[in-house]
Amino acid sequence: METGRDSSTITRFKNWVKDKGKTSPKLNPRQIEQFCCDMSPAYIKGIDTNFPDAEVTYDRYHVLTIVNRALDTVRRRERTTNQAKKNLLRNTRYLWLKNPSNLTQKQTSWLTDIKKLDLKTARAYHLKTALQRLWEHTDPAQAERYLKKWYFWATHSRLEPMVQAAKTIKRHWDGVLQFIQSHISNGVIEGLINKIKTVMKRAYGFKKPKYLKTIIYLVAGNLDLPTPKKFEKLQPPTQS
Repeated sequence: METGRDSSTITRFKNWVKDKGKTSPKLNPRQIEQFCCDMSPAYIKGIDTNFPDAEVTYDRYHVLTIVNRALDTVRRRERTTNQAKKNLLRNTRYLWLKNPSNLTQKQTSWLTDIKKLDLKTARAYHLKTALQRLWEHTDPAQAERYLKKWYFWATHSRLEPMVQAAKTIKRHWDGVLQFIQSHISNGVIEGLINKIKTVMKRAYGFKKPKYLKTIIYLVAGNLDLPTPKKFEKLQPPTQS
């Protein structure tokens, strides 16, 4: 398993909080009431073991990633059915995966036209955009009713990848709906991860983990590093 992706990560975090609590008596693991994570079984196990009373919210981005992967699988399979569909769906992957608000006017117009055609990909796309509207609900009971309707639609869509995606969501039902009450996500963390990935690409990777950790602190640690002017002020005055 990838370093830092097993359940012991949560255990180490709990121990870190305990150690901090030795100098800050008000800090203890029982204060942690909410977690937001992806659907990693290792993380879920770690949270259940170390923070049994905490609520878990599954991050919206990761929930939609599951549906987007299913949508893309539908698109790729449909391209192999006949030449006409292959030509129609060529170079359209990111049009289906993008949020509608991020499309250009030309892309929106094209997508509006193609959605009217009898395409399995278009049906899968409608399922995706319908799921996105789940998080617009503010009432937990209404949100659950909406998700139940979506689940029925998805599992009766005859689109096997979307059926499997819906069943994955079903297995994590409570955590998906928990957002309606917690309103927490990993958006800030995902932004930091993108910064780190950009640095890694520019550096063509790092040979040792300690170098990667150093650059993470530099780009994402919000450090107050001395500029040349600040450094001059730190220098002791010269003696005459």
